[in-house]
Amino acid sequence: MTTITFAKENQEVIAAQGSNLREKALQNRVDIYTLGGKLRNCGGYGQCATCIVEVAEGMENLSPKTDFEQRRLKRKPDNYRLACQTMVNGPVTIITKPKPAKKKK
Repeated sequence: MTTITFAKENQEVIAAQGSNLREKALQNRVDIYTLGGKLRNCGGYGQCATCIVEVAEGMENLSPKTDFEQRRLKRKPDNYRLACQTMVNGPVTIITKPKPAKKKK
């Protein structure tokens, strides 16, 4: 078992190792979608990229980025992930609905 801390919500969630980040957020009523994401999300199939989160701590405890994530997040900071593509293997701190940012050069 491990913990996922959702920083903005001040909420800590217990999760089994290998849990999907998006599923754990939704199961615990943590809102990861902006308004646009709520209207057009793909339901967790990795097609829309509306479930972007920022990893504040514990990036090393997450599954490697998928090819889809690499493509969709190439202009975002390195600590951004798609919640639907991310498996949690250790303690992490997540910032939901991060402010839009460009990747630093």
